[in-house]
Amino acid sequence: MKISGIILCLMFPVAAMAQNQSMNAGDMQQMMQLMQKMQQCMAQVDQARLEVIGEKSEKFGQEIEALCKAGKRKKAQKMAIAYGKKIMKDPVMVQMKKCGEITKGMLPESMAPSFDEEFDFSNKHVCDEN
Repeated sequence: MKISGIILCLMFPVAAMAQNQSMNAGDMQQMMQLMQKMQQCMAQVDQARLEVIGEKSEKFGQEIEALCKAGKRKKAQKMAIAYGKKIMKDPVMVQMKKCGEITKGMLPESMAPSFDEEFDFSNKHVCDEN
């Protein structure tokens, strides 16, 4: 649940699409404009707060991993769901989600980043991740 990983996931699909040789000049220009909008959006994200969230998420991930290894799957799952709901309400994460949605519609759904899926453990078990 590393925040830096999420940021990279936001950027990767756009970069992969740019490598697609079937893009025409208009598509490339539109993509570049969206990337600029995304950069402007990301520049407004509180980087200090994002760093704190990243550190907390790293520690939380270690706690969850320890619970999973100890066979406390139910407790780990309950904590992960609660944490996911809490983190997605944080203003910094709300802003990050908005930034990620800038590229929506430009990318196939299978490539589009989704914060909701990253922090939603209601349909998957946290101990089965990675």
